[in-house]
Amino acid sequence: MGDKMKFSDFICFEALVPALSGPDRDSAIGELVRSLDKAGKLGKGNCKKITDAVIGREREASTGMGKGVAVPHVKHKAVKDVVASVGLCGAGLDFSALDKQPVYSVILLVSPVDHPDKHLQAMEHIFQHLQQEKFRKFLRQCQTAGQIEDLLREADESPSL
Repeated sequence: MGDKMKFSDFICFEALVPALSGPDRDSAIGELVRSLDKAGKLGKGNCKKITDAVIGREREASTGMGKGVAVPHVKHKAVKDVVASVGLCGAGLDFSALDKQPVYSVILLVSPVDHPDKHLQAMEHIFQHLQQEKFRKFLRQCQTAGQIEDLLREADESPSL
């Protein structure tokens, strides 16, 4: 595949939500999907369908991987390319995470149906960084979209973050 995928290849920096307003998992997912929709990443009229698909998948198996992070994701024919957004919630959300702890950082990934390899590469990149305590801590401390973007770009340059 040559070059490894980076956050800057798939994260939509116009769609970051530094303070999710939703009180719960489903509203947080809805908010992140809407922010991608507003940024023009989901095609016309697909916002609700994609939100429902992500929530449906989440009900089958939580993407709360523990340690305060969740990576809700779905493959959908509405998108031609892998796209993602990041949302933070200082109060914490109940994602039915594996460790039963609240989730503070949510990375929502929407992938095209016909590029499974791209989906896997993006997921791999996300997990690689989320497994690192320093990255999780810095992400959770971000207060603005600019700070989230800076952190993700820095992580692209420095694999140890």
